[in-house]
This record gives sequence, C-alpha cells and structure tokens, in this order.
Amino acid sequence: MASPRLATFCCPARDAATQLVQDFQPHAFHALSLGAATLGLALGLLLLRPARPSLGPRTRPFAAPRVLQAAAACDLLGCLGIAVRSAVWLGLPDFAVGAPAQNGTDIWPSVFCVGSAMWIQLLYSACFWWLFCYAVDAYLVLRRSAGLSTILLYHMMAWGLAVLLCVEGAIMLYSPSVSRCERGLEHAIPHYITTYLPLLLVLVGNPILFQKTVTAVTSLLKRRQGVYTDNERLVGAAVKTRFFKIILVLLICWLPNVINESLLFYLELQPDINAVFLKPVRMAAKTTWFILATLNPVQGFLLALALYGWAGCSRDAQPTGKEIQWESLTTSATERAFPSPDGGGLAPRKVTRGPMDTYDEALSMLSEASDNASTIEIQVSSGSRSTEDPCCIPGTHGDL
Repeated sequence: MASPRLATFCCPARDAATQLVQDFQPHAFHALSLGAATLGLALGLLLLRPARPSLGPRTRPFAAPRVLQAAAACDLLGCLGIAVRSAVWLGLPDFAVGAPAQNGTDIWPSVFCVGSAMWIQLLYSACFWWLFCYAVDAYLVLRRSAGLSTILLYHMMAWGLAVLLCVEGAIMLYSPSVSRCERGLEHAIPHYITTYLPLLLVLVGNPILFQKTVTAVTSLLKRRQGVYTDNERLVGAAVKTRFFKIILVLLICWLPNVINESLLFYLELQPDINAVFLKPVRMAAKTTWFILATLNPVQGFLLALALYGWAGCSRDAQPTGKEIQWESLTTSATERAFPSPDGGGLAPRKVTRGPMDTYDEALSMLSEASDNASTIEIQVSSGSRSTEDPCCIPGTHGDL
C-alpha cells in the first residue's frame, strides 16, 4: 500500500481514523500487502525488459521508452519498500510500528518507520511524475517533434518535484520531532496534499493530454493523404486504445486510495467515529484499506499488461499479428529502388527525408501495442507500393 497514513503510523499520538485502520486485522493486512508486493515485483519486471526491435528503421530517438522504463523502475523500487515494510512488520511488529522509546535511546524503530514510509512515498510520487511526463512527451512529439533531448528535463521535473514535495510534507508532519509530532489536522493535511498531488495530476491531467494527442494524431493522419481510410482509422484506434489502457490501470490501482482517504477524513471530522450511524462509513474505510493494499503494488504488472499485452512475456519475439502500412508523403534519405528510364530494371536513387517521416516514426512509436489475439505493428512505407511486387512496377504485366 502506498498511503500517506503509513507516515502517520510513526507518530505516538495518532488520530482516531488512523488508529481505526491500523488496528483492523493488521496481520492479515500486512500478509496481503506482502503477497501483492511480491507478485508485483515478480511480474512488474516485464516492463523493464528490453523491448523487441522495431520492424521499421527509426532515424530519430524518442524519450517515451526511457520515460516508461523510469516509471517502471520507480514503481518496482516503491513496491520493494512495501514488501520490506510488511515483512518486517510480520516478523518484528513492535520494531516496525516505530513508536520511540520513552528514554529516547532506541531510535532505530523510528528510523525504519519514517524511512520506509518516505521511501514508498518518494518512489511512487516519482512514478506518477514520470507517467505525467509520458503524457506530455506523447503530445509534444507530435506537436513539436520533441525527441530524446527532453529526457534531462523530465528527470529534473520528476525527481526534483518528487523530492521537494516529499521533504516538505515530512517536515510539516514530523514537526517538531517524530516523538512529539502534532496530532492536529493542520500538520497532517500538507503531508496528504504533497502525497496525493502527483496522483491527482496524473488522474486528471493525463486523460486531457491523451485526448489532445489522439486529436492531433487524427488531424495528422488526415493531413498526410487528404483522406481518412481504414488504415488511418486503425492507427488512430491503436493510439487511443493504448492511452485508454494506461488511464484504466491508474484508476483501478489508485482510485481506492482516494476513496479511502476521503472516508478517513470524513471520520476524523466527526466527534465520535464509533457512532452507530457511522458504521457503514467505517466498514467502507476498512474495505478500501484492504483493497488498496492489494492493488497498489501490482500497478507495474498491470501497466506492462496494458502496454504490451500477454505477449509482453516474450517481447523479444517478432510480432505475428496484423501489420498496418500506409504511404508516406515524403521519402527517406536511403537507397530505394525505382524503375530505370531505359526500362532495364530497377535503379537505386537517393532521395531526401522530409519532416513528415519524423511524425510517421512517432505514430509508430505511440501505437505500439499488443493484446491476447494479435500484435499491431505500424510500419511506415515510403513507396506507394512494394517494389518487390512486379504488379506494382509500371511497364510490367501487373499493369495489364
């Protein structure tokens, strides 16, 4: 689980809502969290495996693959923190709780409690920022032809904002110290805001950017040929499906966190959370508490499944699915075969690469996806037809 409540567990003085979820079946909760984290670590490694080579040549490197790998690395490291914290709690519950000793000599329980909570928050916060950078890059790569040079800016944005928000929230929460951190909401609210701000940005901002990207893809495909054929529709549908799966995974894995935090805040505002009329709210908070412990650690695997499908287990294999080809408005600066003027066969000719080739490669990169049934590969073809097919060569029997 990646809830800001983990950090409040380290304070000796806890609010009633935090104590409610902390005392509800703790052994079952941490066992479930450890199992989900272990599964997420094992399956989430799929997203970090080297991707299979693209069928078509690419002359311009893109930042999107590295952005997704950075997000996957942050997710796995955060998942590792969840697994370690739950394992230590199950083995040494008194140590993992982190309540400091009265004489102030035993500081290691507090160090572990605060350190593991901040580790989880920092890594998942950075993961959210990286996913937001992916949405930004997908939009810019079509609108402004952004390339690999922007990866440094994304690093500064993801890690800089994640560290800044995490440190600021921790300072406000543990003021003046862990052993005397205040119980009031005015100290906890900044911590919750800095934790959920990247998550809410991804849940709200990414759908908007993805929609703008899909609109730009549709406009670009129409502009390339002046028509919108079935091939162009398949390309646009592949991009839209890829983005929809990403948003669906984020909603499934992190919407329980938002619901659970809203319910706990509502309980904190009540004078007596044990009131009879609040029983449904307490049950809903406990239920979502267990749900988020299950879904948070498996985000990496679900993202790999959304991006690469079940075929992601063998991403180095060549695709066997349907191939979508379209004609490029411009040709690349490579040796290509054209009919010779004297009719004696095909003669190589070097042509210049135009700006639309970059967009073709960007479309191919954005629409790479696979599912259970087939793999969709978009290959940019520079000629109007394949030069290996004699029916496509003027002056041959294919014109008859």
